[in-house]
Amino acid sequence: MAIDLSQWTCPLPLRDYPSVVLGHGGGGKLSAELIEHLFLPAFRNDALANLADGAVVTLPGSSTRLALTTDSFVVRPLFFPGSSIGDLAINGTVNDLAMCGAHPLCLTAGFIIEEGLPMATLAQVVARMAEAAARVGVPVVTGDTKVVEKGHGDGLFINTTGLGLVPPAVEVNPSRARPGDVVLVSGTVGDHGIAVLSVREGLTFETTIESDCAPLHELTAALFAVRPDGVHVLRDPTRGGLAGALNEIAARAEVGIVLDERTVPVRQEVQAACELLGLDPLYIANEGKLIAIVAREDAEAMLEALRAHPLGAQAAIIGEVTDQHAGMVIGRTAIGATRVIPAPIGEQLPRIC
Repeated sequence: MAIDLSQWTCPLPLRDYPSVVLGHGGGGKLSAELIEHLFLPAFRNDALANLADGAVVTLPGSSTRLALTTDSFVVRPLFFPGSSIGDLAINGTVNDLAMCGAHPLCLTAGFIIEEGLPMATLAQVVARMAEAAARVGVPVVTGDTKVVEKGHGDGLFINTTGLGLVPPAVEVNPSRARPGDVVLVSGTVGDHGIAVLSVREGLTFETTIESDCAPLHELTAALFAVRPDGVHVLRDPTRGGLAGALNEIAARAEVGIVLDERTVPVRQEVQAACELLGLDPLYIANEGKLIAIVAREDAEAMLEALRAHPLGAQAAIIGEVTDQHAGMVIGRTAIGATRVIPAPIGEQLPRIC
C-alpha cells in the first residue's frame, strides 16, 4: 500500500529528521512519534491501537483470547554480566506476553548472523536460549536463519515471537489506569542498562553489576491470584526505563502519576554508577522488573504476593495515579520537592536490548 507522506500531520521533532536516527529506537518520544505517525496509520487496526507490549486477539467463534508479541534483540556485546543476548531473546518475549496478562505457550526464533561470527559464539548463544526456554517451560517451535555479508550485521541479531493464552478474568491495558490506583515495582531499577554499559565501555566498579534479565510470568500470576480484576496495567520498563514506561501509561490513560522517588528501589552500586556517569536510574533499562498499576484496595496484598517470590523480594509501592496533570509524571524528590519527570527523547544507552 502506497503512503502519501505529504499528508502527514505530525509534531516536531519527527519532521526534523530526514533519516532515521538511533533515538527512533530508544523507547522515548522519538520512538512514539515514529509509531504514531508512520507505522500506526499504515497498519491501523483495533488490536494494534492499544500500543501495548503485545496484542490480545479473540479467536473467531470463541471466547479464547491469545496474546501475540514480537521483539528483536540487537544488544552489544552479546554477553554481559548476568546474561546474554540469548537469555534476553527468551525472557524478553516471555515478559511481553506476561505484560498482556498471558501465560506463555510457545516461541519462534529468527537469527540474522553476520558472516565471520565464530561458530562457538553462536553455539553458546543458542545454548543459553535453550536453557532459558527450558526454565520457563516454553518451547521454541519454529524459526528462521539468515546470514549477511561481513560488516552488515554486527555479529548477531535475534528476533523472537511469542504466543500466549489470556485467562478469562484477566483484563490489563495501559488505558485502564484510574485515579486512586497504586503503582508497584517488583524490584531495583537500572541494573540491566548499567551492566551492559560497564562491559561495553570497559568500566569497573567495586562490585560487579549484573543484568536483572529474568522471566516475569510467575510474578504476574502471583498478582492475578490475589484478584485478577485488581490488576489494571502491567508494563516491563525496558527501553526508557521506569520514567519512560510511566509516561507512556499516563499519556495512554490520560491520567497523572505521582512518583515518590524516595521509595524507588535502586542498588547502591547502580546509583553510584549513575552519579559518576551523569545518568538518572529512572531512565535506565531493566529486563527483569515489572510495573503494576493496581486497585488501591488490593495494593498491600499484591505487594506481599510479589515479595513472596524471589524475583519480587525488593518490590515496593512507589506512587499513585491521580486525576491531576493528565499525561504527566510528577516526582516527589528525596528533599521533599517536586519535579516533572518527562518522557525521554531517545535513549541514554543505545543497544541495550
